[in-house]
This record gives sequence, structure tokens and C-alpha cells, in this order.
Amino acid sequence: MKRRLPRPFEAARVYVSSEGGLRYLRPSMSSIDPLLLRLAAEIVRPNDVVWDIGANVGLFSFSAALAAGRGGHVLALEPDAVLVEMLRRSATLNQGFAPVLVLPVAAANAHGISQFLIARRNRSTSHLEGFGTSQTGGVRSVQLVPTVTLDWLTNHFPMPTVVKIDVEAAELKVLEGGLRVLRSRPLILCEVAGNNGHPVAEILTANGYTLYDARQPPSLRTPVHVAPPDTLAVANGRS
Repeated sequence: MKRRLPRPFEAARVYVSSEGGLRYLRPSMSSIDPLLLRLAAEIVRPNDVVWDIGANVGLFSFSAALAAGRGGHVLALEPDAVLVEMLRRSATLNQGFAPVLVLPVAAANAHGISQFLIARRNRSTSHLEGFGTSQTGGVRSVQLVPTVTLDWLTNHFPMPTVVKIDVEAAELKVLEGGLRVLRSRPLILCEVAGNNGHPVAEILTANGYTLYDARQPPSLRTPVHVAPPDTLAVANGRS
């Protein structure tokens, strides 16, 4: 079904389905992922280049497109063929702000072909083989998907100023494949699985980032040394 995003992104609309999670059938879109929408409003600025790694149905992609405006660009990576089709349909709905380009691949630390496991419970928890969380409810099917690195993407798309990563425990591999991107100092919003807290913190701090808990209001944020589940990474010296 076609849904309108909540304030301040009500000008954007997206196609959703229970395949992406039963939450998308709730009467109000404002209750689906308020943290993600709040962060999109906070961190995306006019003319930003936004990469959404693990776009799902595009809540962040299309809210970021509205925030970035006509001068911005959004690249949405999503390996699941069903969700890719919804993202592409949503992209045709939203005109007048940043275009959303949909790339049907997974991000990793090397180029290749990998197995992508489709979650039985809902497709938002689908994951690359060897990763994933306990939220899948089992595996209903397997797709073969191409994998690319963030650094390879810079050969074909503008360097990002904002990167959002939500890849079901494969975030360390994504960051390992993006050292050139990290050196360009984009703002990074990353969902981090519990066992990845220390290694994600190590790779980000080694590349000049300070980490914060994105769930905290901006006025209460203080640096942390282990990447929390919702990590906001800000390049040192960036205002």
C-alpha cells in the first residue's frame, strides 16, 4: 500500500507491505520508527549526498531525499528483490526533491556473489549468510546477490556526506570496505549488533571519528568508547 510519511516529511510517500514488517500496517506512520525519522531530520542538510546502506522500504531514503532537497542525491542499496521493487515504485512517487537511485546489491568488504537469507518473520531482518540476528524467525528462502564495497561505489556515484548503515550484523564488513569513504569524513549513522560494538568502535575511531549514542537527544550526547546499538559517528573537527 502507499503511505505518506509523518511530519516533517509528509510531502514524501512510500510503498510499504507487511513483507517489510507488520508495523507498516499501523494506522499512523509516526509510530513505526520515530528515532530513524528524527535522526533524518537532524543530520541531513540541504544538498547532502546520502547513502542508505540497507534501505528496506526506504523510510530513511525518502525522508533524507526531502531533507536534502533538489540539490541533494540519495543512493539506496538493498539486495532483496521484493523490497527493491517497492523502492523503485516509491522513487517514481517522489518528485521535487532529491532523486533516489536504487541499487540492488549488498555492501560488504569485497566484491562477489553471496547468499542472502530471506527472514521468515519479516524481510527487514533478512541478512547475508553468516550474519543476521535472532529476530528472523527462521529462513524462508535464499537469494544470490552481488556484493560491492563502499569504496567501489565512489567510482560511480558522488562521495557521500551522510551514510546510514543497517545491515543486520554485517556492519563491520561494510565499514572495512569503505576506508576511502571514511577518510572523506561523512556523518555516519550505523545500527550495530551487540558483538560488533568494540570492533566497529575501533575502525571508526582509528579513522578519526567520535562516537555517540544516537538515541540520546543532541544536548545530552557525550562521547562513548563502544559503539552502541544506534551509533552516530562524527568526524573529529566536524561541526
